[in-house]
Amino acid sequence: MRAKLSYAITAAVLVFYFVLVGSRGVMLIQSGTLITVTFGVAVLILPVIGLWFLWKNTQFVRRANALAAELDAEGGLPVDELKRTPGGRIDRDSADEVFAKRKAETEAAPDDWRSWFRLAVAYHDARDTPRARKAMQKAIALHDGKTVEA
Repeated sequence: MRAKLSYAITAAVLVFYFVLVGSRGVMLIQSGTLITVTFGVAVLILPVIGLWFLWKNTQFVRRANALAAELDAEGGLPVDELKRTPGGRIDRDSADEVFAKRKAETEAAPDDWRSWFRLAVAYHDARDTPRARKAMQKAIALHDGKTVEA
């Protein structure tokens, strides 16, 4: 729940920022000179790109959460079997062991979105966010019946 609230607050702040920047772009365009119109158009491009990234990220998170809910209903969510340090951090060797298991599962069933989902969780636990995201994208694509290269 805390992560959802955090995400919602961040998204709201970003939207506010995009509106603010966009209004400045419109003000520059309304000035009417060649240089201010040029800058105004350039400034308007930034919020459009930002909104697109925010939208794509939100869609990704929603779809990943839907997969998690489906996997939970099936009883297939990965169990947290990671050892932790006294401070609560994940032990690196433990994360590597779990990752090796998840990778082997995924290699054994490369067309199963569930194994890719669990691999994504293992990548995340190993603090490899880019690969975690890519594995989750693969899980989403497989779930949706699309063929995607890993």
